[in-house]
Amino acid sequence: MNRTKEVEEATKELEEALAGVGIVLPSLGPDIVSCTHFSLPPLVELGRCNTEVARRLAAVLRERR
Repeated sequence: MNRTKEVEEATKELEEALAGVGIVLPSLGPDIVSCTHFSLPPLVELGRCNTEVARRLAAVLRERR
């Protein structure tokens, strides 16, 4: 699978899963540098979020433990 396509699909899956529990990470997206670098794995950039979103994400993860 194409590295860029792989990271785009993984990003979309994560975006949909987060949306399913009411979380939006506005900076979520493929990390362009890693997608174009041959020795690094393609990465998903989670980006920044406000404290409310961070606490909601933490709560969802605690619920799943």
